[in-house]
Amino acid sequence: MFSKRGSPMEVLDPQERLRILTNYSNAVEVDPNVPPKRYYRSGVEMVRMANTYLNEGSLENAYVLYMKYMTLFIEKIRKHPDFASVPSGLKAANTNQLREILPKTEKLKAQLLEQYKHEYNAFLEEKKRREKLQAEHNRKQSAQDDKMRELKQDVASTTDSWLDAPIIPITTNLESIKYPDDDTTASVSNRNRSSPTVNSYPNIHSAPSIDRSNKPSSILSSTLRAGLRPVRIPGKVMATFLLLAQKNTMNNIETCGILAGALERHSLIITHVILPKQKGTADSCMTMNEEEIFDYQDQHNLITIGWIHTHPTQTAFLSSVDLHTHCPYQLLMPEAIAVVCAPKYNETGFFILTPDYGVDFIANCKQTGFHPHPTDPPLFMNADHVKIDPTAPLEVLDLR
Repeated sequence: MFSKRGSPMEVLDPQERLRILTNYSNAVEVDPNVPPKRYYRSGVEMVRMANTYLNEGSLENAYVLYMKYMTLFIEKIRKHPDFASVPSGLKAANTNQLREILPKTEKLKAQLLEQYKHEYNAFLEEKKRREKLQAEHNRKQSAQDDKMRELKQDVASTTDSWLDAPIIPITTNLESIKYPDDDTTASVSNRNRSSPTVNSYPNIHSAPSIDRSNKPSSILSSTLRAGLRPVRIPGKVMATFLLLAQKNTMNNIETCGILAGALERHSLIITHVILPKQKGTADSCMTMNEEEIFDYQDQHNLITIGWIHTHPTQTAFLSSVDLHTHCPYQLLMPEAIAVVCAPKYNETGFFILTPDYGVDFIANCKQTGFHPHPTDPPLFMNADHVKIDPTAPLEVLDLR
């Protein structure tokens, strides 16, 4: 573990490192405004992603998702005001899933502890190597400093001898100067060449560079630390969606769809656009029969990565209703995106709530319908983690 300026610092003890990872994993809250069935649906996708991470060997990410799942459904979901309304079949399936995940998570915990111990020991060995290199460097530097001091003393002594030399009258013939202890006549030019110069100093080498490329692992994996995983979206999504929404757009009615796909190598890949049954107005859109979407996603092993909708007559931005619509997506997956297509202005926006402010603000906002929000600091931002792939394939399911 290194400080921000790159100076080495102690890596955490393996037990402490695991404790911090576990605490991070337990940071799950339930929004009473989000229907509990939405959480159960998201739980299915969490397990799906965790299994993918496990198969790819990304143990930390798998452990975090399994722990979040257990925290959500063993402890937090029971505090939801509508928990009693959850169908018994859904609860039973969730209980069976928990029975499978518990031993799997315990095994992962043991594996991570062994991994942390190995990395900690490797860090200690690297630390010893660095200290040995630094001690050798200090020894050489000290020897060079001693030589420099001796040289300075010699130069000072030579300078003193020059100062003690007899003063030459200004009328003296410089070509015939006799120097002390020297029977020969020397010219000024030859005398100057015999004086010490910089080139006569010993060669002072620069300090040896220390290899810092083998830094010890940090508390969390690079995926967790680096922020949002990239979301890859086929380039044809927007044009295809606008074509399907064209009739509504001409009638000034919004259209919405679900963006679904898979997790592959720490990237979220959008492969499907699903248009559910819906009711739209000039500035809103509400999905219906969401069970149809869930069944299709389960059949094709798809996770929800975001949503897309049109603004028939407005520019591309997130309205107050859009912010509240998107918040549950991002609470359950930080990378979840909202795509806004504004055909009148030929604009497309890829947005997320600001992670450091917007998510918490909207999650705690109890107002409904269109209502004003503060704009400073901003509540949403461009989703810079979105990568458009012009050649990626796309499947469309229109359930309307």
